[in-house]
Formats: sequence, C-alpha cells, structure tokens
Amino acid sequence: MMKEQSLQLISQRPVAEKTYEMRLRGRELDEIRPGQFVDLKIPGFYLRRPLSVCNVEGDELTLLYKEVGKGTHALTKMEAGRSIDALLGLGNGFDPAKSGDAPVLLGGGAGAAPLYYLARVLRGQGRAVRAVLGFNKASEVFYQAEFEALGVKTVICTVDGSVGTRGFVTAALPEAYSYTYACGPEPMLRAVYDAAVSGGQYSFEERMGCGFGACMGCTCETLYGPKRICKDGPVLEKEEIRWPT
Repeated sequence: MMKEQSLQLISQRPVAEKTYEMRLRGRELDEIRPGQFVDLKIPGFYLRRPLSVCNVEGDELTLLYKEVGKGTHALTKMEAGRSIDALLGLGNGFDPAKSGDAPVLLGGGAGAAPLYYLARVLRGQGRAVRAVLGFNKASEVFYQAEFEALGVKTVICTVDGSVGTRGFVTAALPEAYSYTYACGPEPMLRAVYDAAVSGGQYSFEERMGCGFGACMGCTCETLYGPKRICKDGPVLEKEEIRWPT
C-alpha cells in the first residue's frame, strides 16, 4: 500500500564509482517488500525520483542509487539530518515463496540493489542462495562483501574483465538452480530470459512519470495485456513477459 512519509536522512556514502548508499529513518517500514521502490521528492525538481529498496531493518531504510543526472546529483549533496518526502511501498515486489531451495539472483549494475533485501529474506528462510552481479568495470563493483556476509555465494562479472568473470551475468549462471530472480537493464533481462532453464521473476528498469500508475507512461505489453511497470511491476513473471520485436 502506498504511503507518503517524511524520512530523516541518517547518512550517505559512495560505495562505488557514481554509486551511493543512502540510509534513512522512518515509520512502519516493515510492510515494504523486496523488489518494491520508493519515490523521493528532490527540492527544485518537479518529478520524483524512483529508487529501489536495498534493505529494510527496523526503522531504517537503505537505498542504493547511481548518479546519472541533475536530480540524482542533487541527491548526493543532501546531508544527514534533513528530511526527505517519500512515497513508500510502491510497485509489485518479488515473491520469495516461489524460489525453491537453491535460487540464483542476477543483478546488472544498480539492479543489484533490490536483490540484497531479497537475498536476506531468502537466507532467513534457509534457502541456498547464489548471486551473480554484473558491472562494466572494477570501479563500479559494490556490495559483494555485503552479499557474502549473508552467506550468499557471490560471483562478480565485469564486461572488461578487470575483476571476476569476464562478460555478462549469463557467463556465470550456475549449472543447477531452482529459480531465477533478476534485475537490470532490459538487454540483460532478455539475455537471462534466453539462458535460464527455470522459472523466474524479472524486475524492469523504466523511466516513470508518477510512480504509482496514474500517468500510464511506463506501460508495457505482456501475455495478459498491457501492464504498468510502476504499478503492476516492476517485477514480472518470466512466463508473462512479451519482448518487443
């Protein structure tokens, strides 16, 4: 359920090149599910900025975001102690119940962020979780140690081969797994779709106007008709995805 709330910024720090971790304090955060996102109001900008939820623990919310434009640049300049208006609990998140015993999580760039919260939930359920995180180069890698601290066997892939396995996340798919969860740019998701031999859930990155389904600006076609990425997604079942031709 969408809620509007004023969050207090606790801290933020760079975790990789152009990538920041933001920690905020709020109320009733336990209703937020892995794969959902928040929409932050940045002073001076008309449109809010949608950011995936990286983690929720108690009254603390962690977001990871990449600095890609003027809005996110302004976000990097915000200091601890200030309040940020946010819409919480947006979107359709991951369903951990479908994971099976040995799911694999595949994240591309900033798409690794929501998979951390999902990994923590799955590990809490006793699942043998593996993660494959893909980046362009070594300076962009983040959260490997955090995933491993959860007991998740984690493989890093880089396009230029500067660290880990050379290539995209599909180059490091394990031989056997029960289910796939993926988040990243559409070409990565399509490659995972083609390579995966199990069912799965894929979280799409999309430009959003309102963030809660009113403007219809992020509608995509599925086997069951048009769906809004912000409202009916960002997580879609593998079986319903209809790729553009």
